[in-house]
Amino acid sequence: MKKFVVIAKMMIVFIAIIIITLCVFYRLEIRPMDKTGQDIEFVVEDGETWYSIGESLYEKGLIRSYKFYKIYIKLFRPDNVEAANYMLSTNMSLPKIIDALENGESINPNLVNVTFREGINMRRVASIIAENTNNTEEDVFNLLNDEEYIDSLINKYWFLTDDIKDENIYYPLEGYLFPSTYQVDKTKDVKTIFEVMLNETDKVLSEYKEKINNSDLSIHELITLASIVELEAGNASDRSDVAGVFYNRVKNYWTLGSDVTTYYALKIDDFSYSLSTKELNTCNKYNTRSTCFNGLPIGPISNPGLESIKATINPTDTTAYYFVADCDGKTYLTKTLNEHDKIISKLKSEDNWCQ
Repeated sequence: MKKFVVIAKMMIVFIAIIIITLCVFYRLEIRPMDKTGQDIEFVVEDGETWYSIGESLYEKGLIRSYKFYKIYIKLFRPDNVEAANYMLSTNMSLPKIIDALENGESINPNLVNVTFREGINMRRVASIIAENTNNTEEDVFNLLNDEEYIDSLINKYWFLTDDIKDENIYYPLEGYLFPSTYQVDKTKDVKTIFEVMLNETDKVLSEYKEKINNSDLSIHELITLASIVELEAGNASDRSDVAGVFYNRVKNYWTLGSDVTTYYALKIDDFSYSLSTKELNTCNKYNTRSTCFNGLPIGPISNPGLESIKATINPTDTTAYYFVADCDGKTYLTKTLNEHDKIISKLKSEDNWCQ
């Protein structure tokens, strides 16, 4: 009996030691990384889970152990993590971090949603950044004029080439900042904002990388053409047709004859402005209405959206060399100038001509 009591006491002591050890280990593992606290921005994307963000929490120095973190999640089973941009701190314990991510707390107060629409050019991009962040338009243009910075981007992103460094290019990143709505920290610099947009461009274009590499046009030429299609196509469904017409003109060494390139060449952003004959004939590396050069302009004239990019990668196989859209945005393709003029006359007679 005494032997049983001794064994029982030893078991109790052993279990107590294990419990105490586990408690000490638990308290050590959930401790904040430091007492002073360093603010760290942490982004949770849509669709991410507690397990998918664990390594990022560890790499950013917010938790002590990824393995213990996974055990903690399995034991306490918190609700779904909220997608957002957070401002966490190294003086937050693991439970506090979990609570913040679970309840959508500690969201960065400087975050703003900024929308860059399809078809806007760099001047509008600069004004949107100035309107929504602590940066100025001058900050944007100064960065675009930084050759060292542009070279670093060419080395980083496969779709940026030395073509964007041509001295006749207005803005080297024109066409390459993917239009979308971004969550931006208004206190961050222009470099950070551009990086977010270029990363999105990389994500979008990489899906079509094989087709782009097999195209008759270079990536710079594809984006240039897509930027024109974005502004010329009446409806989204007509973009492939418009791209097909421009392809025919490029292949046969015609001028594109696109008014939107003249507006861009002259830095006129109001398309309701009536271009004069002199303006249309102005010699400029962007102006495809002039007879100074054939084919594509020197670079993009806007930031095209996904549909225009896809249309340019997969243009309609057509024999047409002309197109015109009516007031409803419907596009008509024709092979000859005579047919083109007849369509315009018909639209005018039907009061459906909106030049």
